[in-house]
Amino acid sequence: MGGGRYTEKIMLVIGSRGSQLALWQANYIQERLTARGVQTRIEIIKTTGDRIQDAPLHKVGGKGLFTKEIEEALLDGRIGLAVHSMKDLPTELPSGLTIAAIPNRADPRDAMIGGKLRELKPGAVIGTSSLRRIAQLKRLRPDAVIKDIRGNVDTRIRKVEQGEYDAIVLAAAGIQRLGWGDIIGETFRPDILCPAVAQGALAIETLQSGKGFEACQQLDDPWTRFPVAAERAMLAGLGGGCQVPIGAYATLEDNELFLTGAVFSPDGSTMIRYTAGGDAAKPHELGSNVAEVLLKRGAQAILDLVYATSSEQIV
Repeated sequence: MGGGRYTEKIMLVIGSRGSQLALWQANYIQERLTARGVQTRIEIIKTTGDRIQDAPLHKVGGKGLFTKEIEEALLDGRIGLAVHSMKDLPTELPSGLTIAAIPNRADPRDAMIGGKLRELKPGAVIGTSSLRRIAQLKRLRPDAVIKDIRGNVDTRIRKVEQGEYDAIVLAAAGIQRLGWGDIIGETFRPDILCPAVAQGALAIETLQSGKGFEACQQLDDPWTRFPVAAERAMLAGLGGGCQVPIGAYATLEDNELFLTGAVFSPDGSTMIRYTAGGDAAKPHELGSNVAEVLLKRGAQAILDLVYATSSEQIV
């Protein structure tokens, strides 16, 4: 935390995936470190998730798909820091690694490209690869045809333009970061379409100590870290990864955190939702408490069903 300059002259290698959005995120962090006197360069690392782009994510095992190879590069010293979309980062990090900073969070909401949900024609084809979005869209528009869609943000948008889908649902933050906010047809309130855990937040991952950790700490935003920590603690308490139908949204108001967690059956027929408040200084406690209530209200049966139907994994 803090805004001072890092005066020691060092060169840090930033590890990133090669997608347009991932490189935007890496360049964003690079610019902020450069402004503080840290010299950097970006190295692109291909992950398992990049190699299996045509497979539905919930069928390939969600944990670490987009982070494993980058974390290996951190541990063997090839890179000094990694920039991730926080929602891609498993709640359990490899031994020796830590989240050195969570910068200011962008828009956490989901957004639709191709129109507004309530105005789409009957039987409209909506594209998404997220079980969480699929379940909620089925509740909101049971007449719609939900089709899996993969690829980078620009690839998905092109499929709407070509008429393959009537609309798609993506994270608003990614669209806005790429400068395409003007094509958003609708942005969903969190109480209408509950976001993914830590959606819109970035994670800067480093070794637990050393120059990379010291340089990146100054980019941390506590107003983002506390809500995100509560959301991730809830996810950990549910034993879920980024590709299960779990939503969460936390806000920080003065010294109090408010967290809403939700678990959905894949067909959208069942939703278990719970909201609680707690001390801002104890985000993990709040997240764990919300997870416990959700499990007691029946979330475990839903999660067991999801894991059973996605047991055939690609490795």
